[in-house]
Amino acid sequence: MPDNHITTESDGDLDSSNRPSTTVSTNTVAEMLEHGQSLFDNSSLYFGHGTDNSWDEAVYLLSFVLELAPDVDRAVLERTLTAAQQAAILALFQRRIDERIPAAYLTGRAWFCGLPFTVDERVIIPRSPIAELIINGFQPWCSAEPNRVLDLCAGSGCIGIACAYAFEAAEVVVSDISPEAVEVAQSNIALHKLDYRVSAVESDLFEQLRGEQFELIVSNPPYVDADDYASMPDEYYHEPELALASGDDGLDFTRRLLREAADHLTDAGVLVVEVGNSWVALERDFPTVPFLWLEFSEGDGGVFLLTREQLLEHRESFQ
Repeated sequence: MPDNHITTESDGDLDSSNRPSTTVSTNTVAEMLEHGQSLFDNSSLYFGHGTDNSWDEAVYLLSFVLELAPDVDRAVLERTLTAAQQAAILALFQRRIDERIPAAYLTGRAWFCGLPFTVDERVIIPRSPIAELIINGFQPWCSAEPNRVLDLCAGSGCIGIACAYAFEAAEVVVSDISPEAVEVAQSNIALHKLDYRVSAVESDLFEQLRGEQFELIVSNPPYVDADDYASMPDEYYHEPELALASGDDGLDFTRRLLREAADHLTDAGVLVVEVGNSWVALERDFPTVPFLWLEFSEGDGGVFLLTREQLLEHRESFQ
């Protein structure tokens, strides 16, 4: 997703359209980026954890070492690197190649909805298309700003925290079954100084949220089916399996969520769930349920929306 890139759309950024010509030297920022791009292109890496090409991956790692802002001016390309900076950047490039570790884990930093998040191998790397919905305030489906929002299977807490920015008066709960993930989410809540209205809860689905209701429940749950999980690129195996795999067809968690979500939504409440490629299995298993498959200007789909009324109407189908 573009909001996860270290680059921006400004005229002065380091995006792929501004690549300088290839060179052998690595004395300047431009030369180092070209070198990184070449290394990555020749190493059969997989890009899909915040960037989608070798140039942006090189920018991501170099920008971390040099502490560059995402919208840094293109003039930085001519900056001369010190020997220490060159060594640090090359070391990150080599780890990316040798260990197949996604750049966000190498730097401990990811971007979502234009916001920075701390990440490590306790949580998946933020990259959900739900970012676009947050930026647009979930319009037109949220006719009024929600008072309470739940980010279920929150991982780093990026969706819930971004919702807190989008809905400035809302109380937000981020929940995850993994105590390690909850620790990361709590660190991000502190990073954004939102602990006065964003809280993190360790819970298996709604187990620790009994009696609580929300106007908006958003979930990016595990949804990878067994076949896909067995054939994923090496980069994915650095992420927690608990946050990715969900049974033979990828829907073990989503079925439970559909059964229970209505009880935790207000009368006008809305459920938004990402299921990726498992949307095919979901449509097959519940052919009468009117899933609204949301469209995005960029990136993948596989995100559905159901209202509380629809969840109640088709409750028997989910049992």
